[in-house]
Amino acid sequence: MSTGPEAVITRAAERGLMIATAESLTAGAVVARLVDVPGASAVIAGGAACYSYAAKTRALGVDAALLRDRGAVNAEVAGAMAEGALDLYDADLAIATTGVAGPGPDERGAAEGTVWLGLARRGAPTSSRELHLSGGRARIRATTVDLAIQMLAEELED
Repeated sequence: MSTGPEAVITRAAERGLMIATAESLTAGAVVARLVDVPGASAVIAGGAACYSYAAKTRALGVDAALLRDRGAVNAEVAGAMAEGALDLYDADLAIATTGVAGPGPDERGAAEGTVWLGLARRGAPTSSRELHLSGGRARIRATTVDLAIQMLAEELED
């Protein structure tokens, strides 16, 4: 079973599905990796890099009160970001990344390396996955990209 970007693009194309991303921690790196694959234009609807709370609310429709009260590093926000990307891009499947790359914890005390992935698919419940990564900012971001693509590939398995 392949879980790389090529597998995501091939499986989505075989199923006629459009994919979107909503990225905070990874700032567009997930969609960039996906569009490196030839043929990606047939299945990638778009990607939103939304770092600020305001951008998450305006572009993705994430509830401002949720962000104010809980911050951006949690399952609910990851799921809401993915759902927002489905709507923004009229996609069938969306992945979202939010977390703390460091150095150090965020303003609410979420530890460096705390990452949430959100996955939304039309007609299915939204899911999220918590990760605890290490290795510094660059490695946390790179690992998150790999794991987000893997999560998409797993969702697209037969």
